[in-house]
Amino acid sequence: MKKQRPPGLIAIVAYKAFVASLLTVTSIALLFALKNHKILENFSESYLLETKLKIIELLLDKFLIVKPKTLLFSGLAAGFYAGLTAVEALGLWYQKGWATILVLVLVGISIPPEIYELFQGLTLLKLAVFIANLAVLWYLLHHLPKHGKAD
Repeated sequence: MKKQRPPGLIAIVAYKAFVASLLTVTSIALLFALKNHKILENFSESYLLETKLKIIELLLDKFLIVKPKTLLFSGLAAGFYAGLTAVEALGLWYQKGWATILVLVLVGISIPPEIYELFQGLTLLKLAVFIANLAVLWYLLHHLPKHGKAD
C-alpha cells in the first residue's frame, strides 16, 4: 500500500520546485548576459535606441552597470541554490528525514535577512516570500516526527 503524502507537504514540494525553476532561469539569464555583455553594450549605444524603445534603453543602462564578475558570481550562486532547492524538493517528496532538516536549516537561516529586507522596503513580493517561508518553517516544525523516515 502506497503512503499518502499530506497536502501541506505537497504544497511545500510544489513551492520548492517553483523556486528551483525560477532560480534556474535566473542563473541561465545571468550567465547568458555575462557571455553577451559586450554585445549588449554595443547594442545599448546603437542608433536603434536613439529615439525608440526607451524602456529597453533604460533596462540596458541599469543592467550594464553590473560588472561581469558580479554577473558570474550571481549566475553561479543562483545555479547552486537552484540545485540545492531541487534536492530539497525531491527529498521532501520522498519524505526523507535529512530533507526536512535541510529545509528547516535553510529556511531558518533565510528568515533574519528577509526581516531586514522588509524593513528596508516593504513590497508585496518580499512579504509573500516571507510569509511562505514562515509557513514552511511552521509546518515542518509541527510535523517533523510525521515526515521522514530514519535515513
